[in-house]
Amino acid sequence: MIKKTLLIALILTVGLSATAQQPQTANDKSFEISKNLEIFAEVYKKLHLNYVDDLESGKLMKTAIDAMLGSLDPYTNYIPESDIEDVKLQIYGQYGGIGSVVSQRGDYVVISEPYDGLPAAKAGLKAGDKILEINGESAKGKTVSDVSSVLRGQAGTSLTMKIERQGKNHDIKITREEIKLKPVPYYGIVNNGIGYIKLNEFTQKSSDEVIAAFNSLKNSGKLKGVVLDLRGNGGGLLNEAVDIVNIFVNPGELVVQTKGKVAEKNTKHYTRKAVLDKDIPVAVLIDGYSASASEIVAGSLQDFDRAVIIGSRSYGKGLVQNIVELSYNSQMKVTVSKYFIPSGRCIQAIDYSHRDENGRAVKVPDSLKTAFKTRHGRTVYDGFGIEPDVEVEPDYISNISVALLQKNLIFDFVTDYYYKHKTILPASQFRVTDEIYNDFKQYIANKEYEYSTNTEKTLKLLRETAQEEKYLTAIESELADLEKKLQSDKLVDLDKNKDEVKQLIEAEILTRYYYEKGRTEGMLKYDTVLTKAVEVLSNPSQYNSILKK
Repeated sequence: MIKKTLLIALILTVGLSATAQQPQTANDKSFEISKNLEIFAEVYKKLHLNYVDDLESGKLMKTAIDAMLGSLDPYTNYIPESDIEDVKLQIYGQYGGIGSVVSQRGDYVVISEPYDGLPAAKAGLKAGDKILEINGESAKGKTVSDVSSVLRGQAGTSLTMKIERQGKNHDIKITREEIKLKPVPYYGIVNNGIGYIKLNEFTQKSSDEVIAAFNSLKNSGKLKGVVLDLRGNGGGLLNEAVDIVNIFVNPGELVVQTKGKVAEKNTKHYTRKAVLDKDIPVAVLIDGYSASASEIVAGSLQDFDRAVIIGSRSYGKGLVQNIVELSYNSQMKVTVSKYFIPSGRCIQAIDYSHRDENGRAVKVPDSLKTAFKTRHGRTVYDGFGIEPDVEVEPDYISNISVALLQKNLIFDFVTDYYYKHKTILPASQFRVTDEIYNDFKQYIANKEYEYSTNTEKTLKLLRETAQEEKYLTAIESELADLEKKLQSDKLVDLDKNKDEVKQLIEAEILTRYYYEKGRTEGMLKYDTVLTKAVEVLSNPSQYNSILKK
């Protein structure tokens, strides 16, 4: 018996084969489409008739589709009905569920971070809770994906959970809600009358939240400049980016235009509302994870010479995707065009139409990068993201900090700390004291957190190379002494990296008591990029010099 999916494919093939009967040239794309669809359907049919084991039609077809789309670019994806909730989260910033981040810990999934004011937090779930059962079914051996699919569901429906907390089991009932993540987790005056707005994503209503934050800061009467933080923001809706630019730019300005294969679908997006403030000094913070809509905001404000861009080079995603509806409630996200910002440049950094000998997409070579001019005549380039006007090297954490995070030692220490301390100081005032840090050192004294320093990795490579070149015997004792010395030095790494580890502990503690908003507020004092932005905005001559005003 022919399965339904195969029957549909065969019907499609018959229809297309009729077209293929007409006289066509070798270059006729319609003929190529028909021919290859016919071959594909035949391969699919013959597999089902001849393959030694039974095949899962849906799984096999998804594998084929994913492989086909994967040869184009990473943003063109097939979305089965089961993943539609994830798309809603990406586009609208909302989904039906409990509102919590979960993570894998051995055979179980634990609550990593419940979101403030959402069902998980309202039901009393805490970071560190181990999920033992959901709706009476054991959660042992379940993955994060397995658990997440059960936790998500129609708003208004309920679920029960059995969790383990501090050695005791608890039964918790949660009613799912339509979860709407806040795109602006925090805003406030940070220093010298400089306002700060953190934007996490470009979902529906993101521009409204940024506008509300900006108006609130401005109405304080203290605002002398504003910082828009787009670091780590992977983008989202293009129209939201345009409306955020419009806060600082007059109506009628071309912010971005898209150009693709179908000329009729090319679009131009202009600012269309009254500007809120066209004079206040603005800084935009970016990093290597700022992409797409973030780059439209940063790049267009740079092209208009309306803001100083500070941080490190952005990701370089100049491609636009549309959602195309497919049968059986599935969808496909398709790259349909490239976008160009006001100076005329496209910031796409990787050329997916060309591959190297290993099949990897290549970066746009320097020789093909083109110079463009901002409104005041500054030179900017296409082809490799947005270059900041003021570059600040990103901070990289040490190997010991990576190990402590990967082993969840900071997370587990803070879990114990949370249940021993009912309250802490407000987020802006709280600090991890030396006493807390010493408690942490005692907590991990008998814990395993092996890691390799860069020096150890270099010594290991030297040992391997010396052995290959027959020099190892001659330098063996010296190498052994160095390795022994390094092991001894690693014992004091906790002291050498004290300030860094204290900040990581502090961030986790603030999250437990004040959620994301408190963590963001509390960690601003350590932010070197923000410090630079405040310095630039507080110095009119420096600000104007950068923008050539």
